[in-house]
Amino acid sequence: MQYRYLALSCATALSLALAACGGGGDSTAAVATQPVSGATDPNAPAVTGDTATDAINRFNWRRQQIGLLAVSRNAAIDRAAQAHSNYQGLNNTITHFEEAGKAGFTGAGAADRLQAAGYSLSASAGYAYGEVIASQGGTQGVVAADDLIGAIYHRFIVFEPMFKEAGAGSGTAAGGGLTYVTIDFAANGLDRILSRGNVAVYPFNGQSDVPASVNSDQESPDPVPGQNRVGYPVSVHGNLGSTLTVQALTITPRGGAALATRLLTHATDGNTPTSAAAAIPLSALVPGTTYDVHFTGTVDGVAVARNWSFSAQ
Repeated sequence: MQYRYLALSCATALSLALAACGGGGDSTAAVATQPVSGATDPNAPAVTGDTATDAINRFNWRRQQIGLLAVSRNAAIDRAAQAHSNYQGLNNTITHFEEAGKAGFTGAGAADRLQAAGYSLSASAGYAYGEVIASQGGTQGVVAADDLIGAIYHRFIVFEPMFKEAGAGSGTAAGGGLTYVTIDFAANGLDRILSRGNVAVYPFNGQSDVPASVNSDQESPDPVPGQNRVGYPVSVHGNLGSTLTVQALTITPRGGAALATRLLTHATDGNTPTSAAAAIPLSALVPGTTYDVHFTGTVDGVAVARNWSFSAQ
C-alpha cells in the first residue's frame, strides 16, 4: 500500500524572547522514496500498533542513537497532542492552529493547548516547545516518524537537544479518512544541553539504513525549490539558542567527488534555526554506497570538526 504524508512543523519557542510558535501555513513532509528505514533493525523499538506510541518511541530511539537524551512521555502533553489530533480528524484538516467554534477546539496554538491540558510552561525557568504533525493514509506510527525525520525542517525540532518531555496523539477522520499524528515537545528549564563545542549529527556514524532520497516538494516551505527528488538530508544540531556556523559541510561517496548540495544555515535560510545546519544532496544517493561527511564550523565561537560515514540502503 502506498501512503502520502502531510506534516506541519512549529518552531521551538524560547520564553521571554519568542513567546509563540513560528511558521505558517500547511506543509507536507518530505516522503522518503525508499522503504521505512530501520524497519528490520533488531534493536528498533517493538511496534505496539498504537500510532502515537510507535511514533514517539521511534523518535526516542533515533535521538539516543545520535547521542541525545530521550524525552519522557508526559500525560498532560499527551492530552494536548491527542486533543489536537482529534480536532484535525473532526475537521479533516492539518494545521497547527485551531479556530474557536469548530468541533474539538481546545486552544488556538500549541501553547494554549498545553495550558488547557494542564501543562504549564515556566517563564521564570525558561522554556521551549515545538510541534510536528503528520497526516497519512495509514496508521503506522513508525512510518510517520521516519518521514518526519526525513523532512529537514521537522527534523530540526525532533532532534532539538533541549527537549525533555513529549506527548503524542492520533485521530482519524470519519469514514476511514486520514489519520492525524501530533507530537508535542517541551522543556521547562533550558538546561538539557550538549557539552560545550559538541554537536549531534544525522545520519549518525555507521548508520546503514539511510533512504536514498526524499521528495522535497512534499515539505513546505520547500527546502529545495524547483526540484522534487533529492538525496537524503545530512544535518548538524547544536543547543537551542546557540549559534552554529558552517565553514564546510560536504558529503562524498567513498572514493569519489563531493556531491552537489543545497546548504541550509540560518544566515541563508530563515527556516533553519541558528543552532543547526543541513546539506541536501541535489541527486539521490546510491544504494549500497558509503558516504563520508566532513563538517567544520563553530558553535558559539568554539571550533568544531567532525568526520563520519553512513551508507544508503
